[in-house]
Amino acid sequence: MKKFLFMAGGLICLFLNVQAQKKNIDKVVAVLGNNIILASELNQQYVMYLNQGNPPDEKVKCYILQQMLVQKLLKQQAEIDSVYVEEDQVDNEVDRRMRYQIQRAGGQDRLETFLNRSILQYKDEIRPDVRDQLIANKMQGKITENVYITPIEVKKYFDSYHKDSLPDINTEYEIGEIVMHPELTKAEKQRYYDKLDAIRLRVKSGEDFGFLAKTYSEDPGSAGDGGDLGFFDRSVMAKEFTSWAFKLKAGEVSPVFETEFGYHILQVIERRGEQVHARHILVRPQTTPQSLERLKLHADSIYKNILDKKLPFSTAASLYSDDKESKYNGGMKLYSDNVTARTTYIPADKIEPGDFLVIDTMKVGSVSKPVSFTGQDGKEGYKIILLKSKIPPHKGNLEQDYAKFKERAQEQKMDKVLSEWFEKRRENTYIKIDEEFTDCSDLKIWTKGAAK
Repeated sequence: MKKFLFMAGGLICLFLNVQAQKKNIDKVVAVLGNNIILASELNQQYVMYLNQGNPPDEKVKCYILQQMLVQKLLKQQAEIDSVYVEEDQVDNEVDRRMRYQIQRAGGQDRLETFLNRSILQYKDEIRPDVRDQLIANKMQGKITENVYITPIEVKKYFDSYHKDSLPDINTEYEIGEIVMHPELTKAEKQRYYDKLDAIRLRVKSGEDFGFLAKTYSEDPGSAGDGGDLGFFDRSVMAKEFTSWAFKLKAGEVSPVFETEFGYHILQVIERRGEQVHARHILVRPQTTPQSLERLKLHADSIYKNILDKKLPFSTAASLYSDDKESKYNGGMKLYSDNVTARTTYIPADKIEPGDFLVIDTMKVGSVSKPVSFTGQDGKEGYKIILLKSKIPPHKGNLEQDYAKFKERAQEQKMDKVLSEWFEKRRENTYIKIDEEFTDCSDLKIWTKGAAK
């Protein structure tokens, strides 16, 4: 077994040396079994770390690389055990991360400027890594699926705390919301359709697509590049976009079509099997005062029905909310910093400022009148907010915080099982880390006792 691993490692190292001589296109920072980690992949994760508002710190790359090695080891085992995820899962997770990144950046335009690429391009780039992370998470779940925690173990874990070291629990809220964005009428949309159709006719008349994209496209990530989106496959774009991209021949221009982002025309540049190289021009319809007024009347009607007990809040959320993450959860918001726990208890300092201004004057169990808002993506709308519960700040105790201590006790038990699993796999896996990271204390365990 070790001989095989050694030979495989030697072949990989030879391959990496050859690649390095090819103008050093991308540096390999780690090898694990038959998997490699590139500097570009590590830097992409570091950019996401910075976009979360964290200060620059090159040492963080050590921790990020460690997490990537964990992911690769889990993915390698997942391939052996035939563990996979559905593409719909990948789509949903990519979309969720994009919404979070847009919110952190302060809007789609700002994120695209920060990334120096369009959201569509960025989704294409992160999709493989998101898929790998989901597979790794599923494999980790399989390893720990038989780990259970009993009430006795929770009590034992709680008792392990010294009285003075019990955690302080800040004020927490449970919040429901019905989020609504205005819809334009066919007549209101027509002016944007006509604007883009006129541009399409100019392309058909011989004008340069790239120049027109730079002049008129409202996609800040690609407009500067003449609308160029690079190569992409069927899995990364909106279905309407994908449909036209794979239907047209090289050089052909689509009619005007609509996606969730707005109106597009696209031109196929090249097709390579299941990859298409295309460019597009985007026009984004703008909210009108009339559409907002119509939405306000609609929201007022929903609010009245909730107050009159004609419509439960949870039902109203599932019927009318435009928020995909909460509408099928009775309208209840999940704590985004702890997605795995799927808890609806949100610390006060993690609530959006606009929402906090509303709930700060509300009584528990009450529902707010429709309030106007502008999302981080720049979209205007109205929302109705439910304050389901409020827990004042306190010292952690089993009566109020049993679920929190149970989660921590289970995590501790799962960590032990995972540590034992990783220790065995590391001993039988070829691992090599670039000399640049030899001083990283987090990574020393990965080379200690690893197969050579």
